[in-house]
Amino acid sequence: MFIRLIAAALCLSAPLTAALAQAPDLATLARASGTPEIPGLKIVWLSPWGDVAKANPWRNIIVHQTEGGAGSAKYGALAQAKNPTRRGVTVWVETDGTVYWAVPEDAIPTHGDGANRNDNKYIDNGPTFRQVLKTNSIGVEFAGNFRDVAKPASAEQIAAWRILVRVLQARYGIPNERVYAHNWIDYKDARYCEGCDLATLARSPAFSAKPAR
Repeated sequence: MFIRLIAAALCLSAPLTAALAQAPDLATLARASGTPEIPGLKIVWLSPWGDVAKANPWRNIIVHQTEGGAGSAKYGALAQAKNPTRRGVTVWVETDGTVYWAVPEDAIPTHGDGANRNDNKYIDNGPTFRQVLKTNSIGVEFAGNFRDVAKPASAEQIAAWRILVRVLQARYGIPNERVYAHNWIDYKDARYCEGCDLATLARSPAFSAKPAR
């Protein structure tokens, strides 16, 4: 599955590189307020960015995947916008790569299960056990694995993630090693590893929104 994700990411990298070569600096865009246009991303702003200095102090990114079908990210994000602290996340990604920014940056949705994994199965859980929590971790939900929970993210989602994760990191100062799959920090569905492929991609320096030099 991971090999398929890598192949899809590489296939999409050439047009993305060309587009970003003429784009404004990503780090500058990532510190903006309002509803900036970020090259390569289609963002539906249900809640615009404010002053990043007033955002919740996000220290980690948690990657989630949901069993919803195509179109479910939109409805999940709309429900989140109406009730920001409900169980869910700040950012939702549809199967076609559309990103929904659902709630204000100082809102804390209910996601994660308290960082209860401490078996070191996927990563060293010493730094994460009871520490990577909803209060310090911004959540990103990828929709679309309905009927087959092990179904990988779509090529469009991977292309969006390539840019989105670097934007989040630049905006909140989050290093690669603080991007976590939900399954890495919580005991989850044993049928698959939720968010693992996407988090692994994000941790790779080669998985970058910046044009190759």
